[in-house]
Amino acid sequence: MSRVGFIGLGIMGEGMALNLAQAAGRDLAVWNRTVSKSQTFVRRINKIGRECVILNSPAEVITHCDMTFSMLSTPEVANDVFFRPDGVLSGISHGKSLIDCATLQPTDMTTFAEAVKKKNGRFLEAPVSGTKGPAADGSLIFMTAGDQSLYNEIDKELNAMGKASYYLGEVGSATRMKLTVNMVMGSMLASLAEGISLVQQSKTGDSSIVEDFMSIISLGAMNNPMFQIKGPNMIKNDFATNFPLKHAQKDMRLAIALADQFNHALPVAAASNELYKQAKKHGHGDSDFSAVITPLIYKPSS
Repeated sequence: MSRVGFIGLGIMGEGMALNLAQAAGRDLAVWNRTVSKSQTFVRRINKIGRECVILNSPAEVITHCDMTFSMLSTPEVANDVFFRPDGVLSGISHGKSLIDCATLQPTDMTTFAEAVKKKNGRFLEAPVSGTKGPAADGSLIFMTAGDQSLYNEIDKELNAMGKASYYLGEVGSATRMKLTVNMVMGSMLASLAEGISLVQQSKTGDSSIVEDFMSIISLGAMNNPMFQIKGPNMIKNDFATNFPLKHAQKDMRLAIALADQFNHALPVAAASNELYKQAKKHGHGDSDFSAVITPLIYKPSS
């Protein structure tokens, strides 16, 4: 069985690739913009008894493997890695398959798919719902579109990295779904941030009032895992990164741009996006997206 390629060993990609090796039992060929991350990853793979080689370019990964997963951070990075002289596209030929798991713009995915098809390769759009934790424990949710035969062939790999997968039709459909999902998620967390900040500002001496607020939410219809995990961290100003705020804001921005194409109003998402932009402006772009609360309550120590 040939190696599986993986391009992009960032916050999400590392956990995904590790599960391809550990849960799916695949040997890997990897490339990452920061070589030191690839070297650290190889040591982890060796400890679980699988093989992993570091290649010098995205094109080499594609050439070396029949199937390659890509997980890159932004549309700008993805386009560079795809179209650079030694990039993904230059390695595509008949029999090569690319599964792109990044959250990009629908037009990016359409462009990639057309370019891969022109070189007789196969393309599957496959963005995921989930953050660092689900990527590490193999519980992501895949939204896919494009080559259905490829989707049917990678069931083992998707099951190793995720708990569910959906095939949504033509390329672009999965990204539109992913942006909508992340728009709702980002708006929900911004709303929780406003609730926590209001309780903190209006409390009258009871130090446990914010914890009471979270407990009350947990007992009703608003209870959900994200609030359970992020709420206590927001109260403690603990913004250890699972999903960078700058990427959450990027997804909000792309969702709003998508809605603009249809003259469709997203007033709640637009307001939430402004709060994320404020948090990013004040230095929390690389913090977890729960740092969206910081413009409302947090005052850095001088």
